[in-house]
Amino acid sequence: MTMPMIIALAVTAFMIYLIMKDKVPFGAAPMIACALMVLFGVTDIATAFRGFSNSSIIMLASFMVIIAALQKTSFIQAFKHTIVKMAAKGGYKAYVLIILVAMLGTSLFGTGSTAYYVMTLGLLSTIPSTKELPRSKFLMPAGFACNHPLIPINTALQYGYVLAVLEAGGAAMSVSLPRFAIANLVLSLAFLAWCLIAYKFMPAKDIPETTEEVKQEEEFVKLPKWQEYTIYGLFIASIIGMILQSKIGDQGYAVVAAAVCVLLLTKIMTFKEICSGLGAPIILMSAGVIGVAEALGVTGLTALVGETVAGMLGSSISPFVLIFVFCVLTSVLATMTGSTIGTVLVFAPMAVATCVSLGWNPTAAAAAIVVSGWCGHFLPIDGLPAMCMGLGNYTLQEFWKFTVPQYFIRLLALTAGCLLMFPV
Repeated sequence: MTMPMIIALAVTAFMIYLIMKDKVPFGAAPMIACALMVLFGVTDIATAFRGFSNSSIIMLASFMVIIAALQKTSFIQAFKHTIVKMAAKGGYKAYVLIILVAMLGTSLFGTGSTAYYVMTLGLLSTIPSTKELPRSKFLMPAGFACNHPLIPINTALQYGYVLAVLEAGGAAMSVSLPRFAIANLVLSLAFLAWCLIAYKFMPAKDIPETTEEVKQEEEFVKLPKWQEYTIYGLFIASIIGMILQSKIGDQGYAVVAAAVCVLLLTKIMTFKEICSGLGAPIILMSAGVIGVAEALGVTGLTALVGETVAGMLGSSISPFVLIFVFCVLTSVLATMTGSTIGTVLVFAPMAVATCVSLGWNPTAAAAAIVVSGWCGHFLPIDGLPAMCMGLGNYTLQEFWKFTVPQYFIRLLALTAGCLLMFPV
């Protein structure tokens, strides 16, 4: 390993330590890590703080303002009231229902949709905690549910990458889309099973002392109808813009930023309120970890680890172990570098070529490794896990209590599902 690699890993470990021990305020640890990366010459200052000019971060910050405005509407108040009423009748039933609704929504938006998980977590974060169903019980499971479609009908993106990596690995072939969808369903069902169990282990925090306190929180100044309709329109326009981003580019995200401008000009939100949303600690966390990921990537760590692992595997390994190891490698480095697609395109062809050399059908390896790129999330250094941890006010220990078992359960189920659908 080179010295920049060693320093980058040390700084990342220090950042994780600060987050784990709550030594600094939430969102500050990545800023410290970015500064240290520059100070020790791992990367330049533009790369380290690139997260603040990242289009996804600008979109996220702007959308947080839209969510804050949405909380002023009668719709959100009614939504809160419904959830609280449902929770009062049975917390576990409400918990399960929230998870299922989030997974059904994922079926339409597709795995890894930034627009969907930002919208879902934003709405769920507005639900007040109750003794029957604390928000900390459901927010993280429901957030990760945004990555698992209950009805995997929208898998075109990942399916396309499976075909691409098969070709790159020298094994171009047709792949059954229904079988690929079923493999995704196995993964989703395993995740759902873990959520059903994890309810007992999720922390119960931020609970008001009395129900009267909840009622006081729900009191709000009713906006004029035209302002409410404006907020609804801006919310819908923002969602449409985020969904279309893949087709029209950053202009889709600019729709969200423009919506914030409308909130200011119509005096629905004050400039102080808008600045509070734009500079929320979750934004600092999300932007900062992008810089850390960029710094890790430029050191060449991904290529080094890939070559080392590939050399250690040998030719006498079982298909399950081979695919599982590559899934772990891909998901870990996708999490550490922040580049899901880039990491997948490095390791999946390598695994495909290995399978071909061993005389195996490489489809299971290609499918599992592509999907595994979206199955890391054991560290809060990516958009979805960072939002889950920040909005849910979880400590790192509480975060790991859910995400570490989830990580292994998902990868084991993914490997098994792909081998079941695409035998070697």
